[in-house]
Amino acid sequence: MNAVSRLIEFAGAEHRIPADVVAIARHFLADTLAVGAAAHDAPGAAAILAVARAMGQGHDARLIGTAERLPAAAAAFVNAYRIHCLEWDAVHEPAVVHAMSVVTAALGAAIDRRGGCDPKDALAALAVGVEVAAGLGDAATSPLTFFRPATAGAMGAAMAVARIDGAPMLPALGLAYSSLAGTMQAHVEGSLALPFQIANAARAAVLASDLAAAGFPAPADVLDGPFGYFRLFDQGDSGALVAGLGRRWRIAELSVKPYPSGRASHAALAVLAGFAGQDVVGVELACPPLIRRLVGRAMTADMTPSWARLCLPFLAGLMLRDGRIDPRCFTPQQFADPALLAFADRVALMDDGNPDPNALFPQAITLIFGGGRRERIAIPATLGSPAAPLTPAQTAAKLDLARELASPSADPRIFDNPLGYFTDPT
Repeated sequence: MNAVSRLIEFAGAEHRIPADVVAIARHFLADTLAVGAAAHDAPGAAAILAVARAMGQGHDARLIGTAERLPAAAAAFVNAYRIHCLEWDAVHEPAVVHAMSVVTAALGAAIDRRGGCDPKDALAALAVGVEVAAGLGDAATSPLTFFRPATAGAMGAAMAVARIDGAPMLPALGLAYSSLAGTMQAHVEGSLALPFQIANAARAAVLASDLAAAGFPAPADVLDGPFGYFRLFDQGDSGALVAGLGRRWRIAELSVKPYPSGRASHAALAVLAGFAGQDVVGVELACPPLIRRLVGRAMTADMTPSWARLCLPFLAGLMLRDGRIDPRCFTPQQFADPALLAFADRVALMDDGNPDPNALFPQAITLIFGGGRRERIAIPATLGSPAAPLTPAQTAAKLDLARELASPSADPRIFDNPLGYFTDPT
């Protein structure tokens, strides 16, 4: 049996998800829905919504955080954008995949249009989708060139949606693969095209299931074919992908993002949060090359919010000043703040020589104080990861801020009963 066949067999199988994994899946679903509700009016959201409204007539599926309904593919498009655009969504760090974002948006739309589903079925589909998406990233050995959360995410989401739709799995996977798009260029430029790529992937996953159900043909050898995933999008080993499917349940390996900023900034920010208001005048961060690539960019007075979310020099100053990262501070006035600009010049990221092109940790931060004192702190794991989980108070602080940012008209079940919201669209 080749890798694609083993993947399809796993994706379509009945699964008994262990109770501890179910609890974790519910936790990450709650986190993801809260983040989506918080971003209903984020930069770019109005344009995404306007285009989604033009995609067709229908009221199949809800938009996270607002009362409007759209056709399923259009709703998935909007919801995935909302989930990712604040850079606050969960990530599988070894895979470098925001594994919940595309899967949750596409799966939620599929559940809505069928009128709801059993919570156990929803959580099983969610776990399967995350397993495929994160598994693809986990099996990669090359640096990111394509935007892996979108490419791997679309394939995982298509499997989750096909489970709920009862669509044939193999063509759904092949059609999702044929729809893959998104590169790291948007990340390099700090462009809103980054969450657009997530949105497009969720829409593609819904359409892949729809077309498969309609009998539309698709390529089959999408992992190891001459132009398959591990030849074109990432170098890697399909055997590594399928060997452990369902044994580890990668949804239990996800990391919560405590701050609405690029995940690569969080190790440093978690340390700096403990020194907010103190006389820290400079920061040196020894980190893997990927950290520098992702968030080691210059702060400028004319940067965009998308650039700022990925700019550790700005984020470090903001954390030391405010003790938190509030997306409402991503404004031209804050970007032009002389004190923040001056501090940003004293934040340095230094390559620690880590040979793994996908490594996000370990890291070590050196704080420089006003009197010249230096304090070095090792960071073996990033806050929010399985090795350094959020405290209950930190989890509550994130959800409180998300609720504060959400529309007053948002369905309260998003925060009070997220699984009920996800599985019952009435």
